[in-house]
Amino acid sequence: MESTLTTKGQMTLPKAARDHLRVKPGDRVKIFALPDGTVLLLPKRPISSLYGMLKYDGPPVTIEKMNEGIAAGAAASLGITPRPNLAFRQTRRKRPRRK
Repeated sequence: MESTLTTKGQMTLPKAARDHLRVKPGDRVKIFALPDGTVLLLPKRPISSLYGMLKYDGPPVTIEKMNEGIAAGAAASLGITPRPNLAFRQTRRKRPRRK
């Protein structure tokens, strides 16, 4: 694919590239200049576009179970044994009394 730069510094993204990136008029793209001289063009998507990307068909998981899984994964990546009694211990902060 090729495109020509105008005197205003603009260029038209070829239709094949727009279709591949799934961008339409008005969408924003991120441009990355890599050290080897190549340029990477990626569509900028809102975080809401990630909704539903990961599927889970099991029963609901509690926050405590999620925290245990996170701690175990972090410990495994660091090569240490998790200490479940200290991981994510919840403490309640005392609220100041109103006068």
